[in-house]
Amino acid sequence: MRNNIGKYLNKIHEGDCIELMGDLDDESIDLIFADPPYFLQLRGDLYRTNQAKVDAVNDEWDKFQGYGEYDEFTYNWLKECRRVLKKDGTIWVIGTYHNIFRVGKIMQDLGYWILNDVVWIKSNPMPNFKGTRFNNAHETLIWASKSEASKYTFHYKSLKTYNEDKQMRSDWDIPICIGNERIKINGKKAHSTQKPEELLYRVILASSDVGDIVLDPFMGSGTTGAVAKKLHRNFIGFEKEAEYVQIANERIESVKPIENKRLLEYRIEYKPPKVPFGDLIASGYIKVGEALYSKDKKYKAIVQADSSLTYKDTVGSIHRVSADILGKKANNGWDYWYVERNGDLISIDGLRRQACHGQTK
Repeated sequence: MRNNIGKYLNKIHEGDCIELMGDLDDESIDLIFADPPYFLQLRGDLYRTNQAKVDAVNDEWDKFQGYGEYDEFTYNWLKECRRVLKKDGTIWVIGTYHNIFRVGKIMQDLGYWILNDVVWIKSNPMPNFKGTRFNNAHETLIWASKSEASKYTFHYKSLKTYNEDKQMRSDWDIPICIGNERIKINGKKAHSTQKPEELLYRVILASSDVGDIVLDPFMGSGTTGAVAKKLHRNFIGFEKEAEYVQIANERIESVKPIENKRLLEYRIEYKPPKVPFGDLIASGYIKVGEALYSKDKKYKAIVQADSSLTYKDTVGSIHRVSADILGKKANNGWDYWYVERNGDLISIDGLRRQACHGQTK
């Protein structure tokens, strides 16, 4: 085991991604975002209706001899990605109709388990200037885990909150890079396929945690690294073109991470620990005969040795007694009851979390 991941962290490395990934340890990466060449196969220049030339994708890095060469290239980089991806990690690959179906087939052949295909709907797409086809107004992202058995990261509740308390759908309406976000050199696009930060924000927020390692094998203008840094993720970037490496490094250098890391906690995803109320009594966090209070201290119940509560003529669990007080059929007692410590009220749910983490009583 090489254990050399540290020398690659939070840097963009110039070179072929397949060769560079070969130096990474097996199962060392939490999340991969890949924006590979699309193999657009453009023939000839495109012109607007006013005869102005379209600034299209005609870079040398997008050219291949044919489908055979492109498929071999795709297989090789996806194979290395799967090797370095942790067993519970996930990968996102973005593409267009030119390549995404070939990519998806190869991913399945390699053993990836496809979780979703997400459609990035461009709210401001480039028109079809020839008028010979539908306006191509979207790109497709394939989100996949390393295998069907992977216990992958997905912050479902956070994405639902992000989407105004509606389940996040697989069609994302996000504009292409324009204005100040679009990096330009001498008035021209620095990179022909620069992705919007909002797109990477959703990807990284949804499928990684603070401190995770995010790999981008085709870093380009640095969007993945910029968003990863902002969200306190580590990143590794590979890029063949020296010009793009410089552009991305300068861009990422200027990014300031969110200062208060507590703002990055997924609090809405919190799952209460499975600690029975009786365990709090047995471990001394709550004492037999101690009083539990409602938050306003209007109601008081007494803890019994068998972990039941007594309130007037009512005897039952923390849930049953709180439900009777509230006149409900059911209620979550963990949210209702408090204990008094040094003059302050502390929720029994807070004590449950302390017990789960072995903290001092």
